[in-house]
Amino acid sequence: MVKKHLSKIPPRKQDTHKGDFGHVFVLAGSVGMTGAAYLASQAALLAGSGIVTCGIPKSLNVIMEVKLTEAMTLPLSETRECSISLSAEKDILDFAEKIDVIAIGPGLSRHKETLALTRNLLKKINKPFVLDADGAIALTGYCDILKKRSAPTVLTPHPGEMSRLVGKDIRVIQKSREKIASDFAKKYKIILVLKGHQTVVANSRGDTYINRTGNSGMSTAGVGDVLTGMISSFVGQGIDPYSAAAIGVYLHGTAGDIAAKEKGQFSLIASDLLDKLPQAIKEVV
Repeated sequence: MVKKHLSKIPPRKQDTHKGDFGHVFVLAGSVGMTGAAYLASQAALLAGSGIVTCGIPKSLNVIMEVKLTEAMTLPLSETRECSISLSAEKDILDFAEKIDVIAIGPGLSRHKETLALTRNLLKKINKPFVLDADGAIALTGYCDILKKRSAPTVLTPHPGEMSRLVGKDIRVIQKSREKIASDFAKKYKIILVLKGHQTVVANSRGDTYINRTGNSGMSTAGVGDVLTGMISSFVGQGIDPYSAAAIGVYLHGTAGDIAAKEKGQFSLIASDLLDKLPQAIKEVV
């Protein structure tokens, strides 16, 4: 089944420019969580995006200017706790006019202002969104926002985040992963990526993809941020969001498997997936 999704990766023509491969806007990062913003942004670049801009709290911008070489940064107004604030909304709305997809959530923080900003952006920006981590948490109690969106939304919760979204115990979710993912995707008209062993990708039409790549070494901080960047990249390149999610999950696990073969599972870290992503893509493109 994954072959039909992988076949949608567009070939690279000779006469092209960076704008042909999508502009990903990553809204991420807070104090102590700049690594998440880096991993998502770098993954988007390595997955083939032509342009990546990382929106970051302004006091943390100098860190990202050093950490990110190929991606651009957009310093944004911040809360006292150095997370992106509600007052950044206008700048984000203006900048969003020139991008193809927004990835929001990695290391974003659970500051009430920042979560409210996330919900506002979902209502006001008619572009594809990929929501992860704190971006998904922002929807707790507000999932109906998703039904009102006309642009695609990809939501990538782990079981704990899914538990909060649906109000069910994690053990219940783990016993019925495919059904819960599918029901949620249908109800809210989104693409749902329920992460974990054999990650489930479901869409609103009732289609599901169960991923078979990956290993337990990937159960480490930052790995989900890499996936967010990858899926966003494929959406930005014009691949339909359901296939983009399936491709991202498959190649994410493949990169993890390549890394595990070389260094074992115990010492695997998220940046190893970045290192092996080019090889993973090369195997299928």
